[in-house]
Amino acid sequence: MQAIGFNGVEFIEFDKALDSPQGRDVLVEIKAISINPIDSKIKQSVIDKQALPVILGFDACGIVRAVGDKTSIFKVGDEVFYAGDMTRDGSNATHQLVDERIVGRKPDSLSYDQAAALPLTSIAAWESLFDRLKITQADKDKTLLLIGAAGGVGSMAIQLAKQVVGINVIATASRAESKAWCKKMGADKVIDHCNLVKQFKDNNINAPDFILCMGDPDEYFETMSEVIAPQGSICLLANAGKDHNLNLLKAKSVTLVWEMMFTRSMFQTKDMVEQHKLLTRVAVLVDQQRIKTSLTQTFSPINIDNISKAHQIIEQGQMIGKLVISNPS
Repeated sequence: MQAIGFNGVEFIEFDKALDSPQGRDVLVEIKAISINPIDSKIKQSVIDKQALPVILGFDACGIVRAVGDKTSIFKVGDEVFYAGDMTRDGSNATHQLVDERIVGRKPDSLSYDQAAALPLTSIAAWESLFDRLKITQADKDKTLLLIGAAGGVGSMAIQLAKQVVGINVIATASRAESKAWCKKMGADKVIDHCNLVKQFKDNNINAPDFILCMGDPDEYFETMSEVIAPQGSICLLANAGKDHNLNLLKAKSVTLVWEMMFTRSMFQTKDMVEQHKLLTRVAVLVDQQRIKTSLTQTFSPINIDNISKAHQIIEQGQMIGKLVISNPS
């Protein structure tokens, strides 16, 4: 197969043997990929002493071309989408082996590029809201604060929170275009990133029962501790760069949790198939026109130039929605 890898200095194209799928693996011919901030973070950790370039890429959409001897969910010819596994080769290639338990059937109503925008952010948003924060229908009348909501995860978190539960969603964004995007996705109210405590007070907004922080925890930890409702819950996505005073959460009995969407695949957890199930539910919501793709930019074809350009855009930190690279149909 043809692959595009990063050798610590630059992206290069190279040939790699195409292995046959074994066990629960399916072999997917890739039609479209999406670039995420984590692609850039991993790229920055690659050193040029490695024997082979690292094949980056998580989000992908394509067609199953072969299946392992223990597969039970998919068959040859199925159209699928998925976010991959940090411990294996990524999606910046013509083909990829992936465990079927973290794969979903592509929404029928979407093209390959539209579907490729969804998996990683859908999984991260779903797990954050419903597995980590444990939001349920009983929380419909409560308030969820989404910090940094105009990006990929935020775009899906707004939609899932509104469409699955119907909870009141307060989103933060800084620019006029990112605020407009959050409203388009369904946020009930959009406020600025800065001075959150003052904005909640000035606008007479109820203290959030739940906070999903997609921004830098170092920037928001004290603010979240102050604004969160008693007995509320906070979920973090990004790594903290410094130590924080957890005692700030004690008086309100606040729960602090983390979301790492690769946990299930990385540790081969017994409930690994839950990612297949949630992607299936997302596909149904999309086909019911209750959830929109978060695709905002598309490049074609999948090659070194477009992958490099996509990384440059992601690294600027101004992305709204998702960026996809697809091969011509």
